[in-house]
Amino acid sequence: MQFRKLVLMGVAGTLAALTFGPATAQETYPSRPVEFIVPWGPGGGADQLARLVGKLLEPSLDQGVPVVNVPGGTGATGMAKLLAAPADGYSMAIYIADSHALLAGKDARWTMEDITPAAVMIQAPSFLFVPADSPYETWADFEAAAKAEPDQRKVATLGFGSVDDFTLSYLASKGIKVNQVPFSKPSERYISILGGHADALYEQAGDVAQLLNSGQIRPLIIFGEERSKLFPDVPSSYELGYEIALPQFRAIALRSGTPPERVKILSDALAEVAASPDYKKFLGDQYASEDSFLGADQALEFVKQQLEDMKSTVQK
Repeated sequence: MQFRKLVLMGVAGTLAALTFGPATAQETYPSRPVEFIVPWGPGGGADQLARLVGKLLEPSLDQGVPVVNVPGGTGATGMAKLLAAPADGYSMAIYIADSHALLAGKDARWTMEDITPAAVMIQAPSFLFVPADSPYETWADFEAAAKAEPDQRKVATLGFGSVDDFTLSYLASKGIKVNQVPFSKPSERYISILGGHADALYEQAGDVAQLLNSGQIRPLIIFGEERSKLFPDVPSSYELGYEIALPQFRAIALRSGTPPERVKILSDALAEVAASPDYKKFLGDQYASEDSFLGADQALEFVKQQLEDMKSTVQK
C-alpha cells in the first residue's frame, strides 16, 4: 500500500512538472545562454556589433551570449540557421539591410512574417570610397569616367541582391555604369581598393574607419538626402539629382512566434546596452546616427518601411 502511494505521488509530481514547467521556464527566461548568430564572417561591421552587444548583454540577462559566425548567401545561410531554431528566444541574429534587400528580389528564402525584430541598433548612410591617390578627385570625375567608358570602373560590393547592388543598378539606369565586384569576406572588400582590385568601394564609414582615419581612403559621395556633418565637402546623392538613399541598418532579429514577453525582455536589455557609454562610443566610432536605437515596438515598422523603399528603388 505504501509503495502504491509513493508511485501515485511520483506520477502526480511528474504531471505537475509537465503542467507548470513551461510557465516556470517562461518566468525565468533566459535560463541558459542565448546564441547570437552573425550571418557574416569575422571582422566585419556586423561581427563587431554582435561581439560588443553580446558582451554588454550578458550582465543584463545573467547568461552567456556566444557569437556564432555563419557566413554565406548575403546573409541567407545565417538566417536559415535562425529560422531552423525553435521560436523560444534562445537564438537571435544580426539582421542587416543587405540581407533585408533579398526580400525585394525574387525567390526570397524568408518573408517579413518569419522574423520579429527585437531592436534596431545602428543606422548609418553609405558612401562610395576611393584610395587616397585615386585619379578621381571628386564624384564628378568618377561620374564622367563611368559615363564615357561604361563598365570599366570596378566597384567592390558585398554582393548581388544587396543594398550595394540596388544602388549601383539605380546609378546604371542614370548612365553611370560600373562593373560590380562582390567580396564575401569583409576584410578583403575593405582593402580591395588599396590593392588595385577595385577602383571604388561601396561601404559605410564606420566599417572602414581605420582606413579613413589613417588617410588611406576618402569618400566621393554619400547616399542620402543631405551631406554629412562629418564630411561636409562630400556631396549627397540627392543634391546631385540621384534620388537614392538606402541607409544601412543593423538590427537584431528573432524567429517569428517567439513569446512576446521574451521579445520584450531582450528588447529592454538591448535598450540598456544602447544607453551605455561603451555603446555610445561605438556609435561614434561607426559614424552612425546618435539616435540609431529603436526598440521592438518601433523596429518592426521601421524594417517594413525599409523594404518598401527597397522595392520602390528596384522599380525605378
